[in-house]
Amino acid sequence: MGLLEGRVALVTGGAQGIGLAIAQRFAAEGASVVIADIDLDAATAAAEAIDGPAAGVRADVVDPDDVAAMVAATTDRFGRLDVLVNNAGITRDASLKNMTLEQFRQVIDVHLQGTWLGMKEALAVMKAQVADGRADGGAIVNMSSISGKIGNFGQSNYAAAKAGIVGMTKSVAREGAKHAIRVNAIQPGFIDTAMTRAMPADAQEAATSSIPMQRAGQPDEVAKVALFLASDLASYCTGITIEVTGGRHM
Repeated sequence: MGLLEGRVALVTGGAQGIGLAIAQRFAAEGASVVIADIDLDAATAAAEAIDGPAAGVRADVVDPDDVAAMVAATTDRFGRLDVLVNNAGITRDASLKNMTLEQFRQVIDVHLQGTWLGMKEALAVMKAQVADGRADGGAIVNMSSISGKIGNFGQSNYAAAKAGIVGMTKSVAREGAKHAIRVNAIQPGFIDTAMTRAMPADAQEAATSSIPMQRAGQPDEVAKVALFLASDLASYCTGITIEVTGGRHM
């Protein structure tokens, strides 16, 4: 049996990159997976490509109605929700001098508000499942970033949001613990995704040379940590943040 056999997982921003890798890894471990993404066609295509029960839904994680609807779509389709991964995110990089208030708010809203809304909806469903005996707990995994620990030039919005996710994770972990609902976070470092591959070659080289393991991480290496946190292997872990950085910024 897989580590998530019989469980239902919802992954936001799951149509590509790290989110897609997490959805694929969860499915390989027996979970039924719902991929939520602002691009419905991409979410549907990603779900159709997964080997196992999966569905794609459209959701703008900033919209409370969309977030409620994606959770409802998950329970309507598969009857329950056991794991939520808050992965959806954007960047709007600029120096403080050049960053607009709109760019600041967009990033804060997607990362912080989106994660908060996802946890709010999922925690209510998971608590109800535990209360009526349909589940013995639940797991929420929030995607932070090493930028939230060390800050990056031109990312005052992104670093603030990702640091905020760590604090929010700890707060909600305290609320969920008595219901056996675990809430943890991951801080990826330099990961080989479409976004990092679009960086200039010299910037990629500089980033890689600063990593003790001397290479970029792969999306599935983040996904395997998400699997750990979502599974019973992490049954006594809550409120923690795990860095997946190859030793960078240790």
